[in-house]
Amino acid sequence: MKDHKDLIVWQKSMELTRIIYTLTKRFPQGEIFGLTNQIRRAVVSIPSNIAEGFGRNSDKQFIHFLKIAKGSAAELETQLLISRDLSYLTAKDAKSTLALYDEIARMLGALIRNIEKRVEKR
Repeated sequence: MKDHKDLIVWQKSMELTRIIYTLTKRFPQGEIFGLTNQIRRAVVSIPSNIAEGFGRNSDKQFIHFLKIAKGSAAELETQLLISRDLSYLTAKDAKSTLALYDEIARMLGALIRNIEKRVEKR
């Protein structure tokens, strides 16, 4: 693997970022410094931390940053649920976005476990 862009979890988190930016453009203007900003920062944090961790060239550092990405994903999930409950997102948009979030969260968990196993074998 040459770099972080080869990771499917990074690719999917970039897709999620694009989706979130498109969806949050429809949020009320009064939320631009509130929920819109929060949700965008959380989603950007996911691929950013995957990339940073990969770039550290250390399995232990990579695990650390993957866990930060997983935490940001959990934060995003909460914000998506709030957005749905406030009717800023349609039920359909919320469902599809949460499904992609769930896939990414599971992939991050599996990647963390696999790297931890590799570290333990050394």
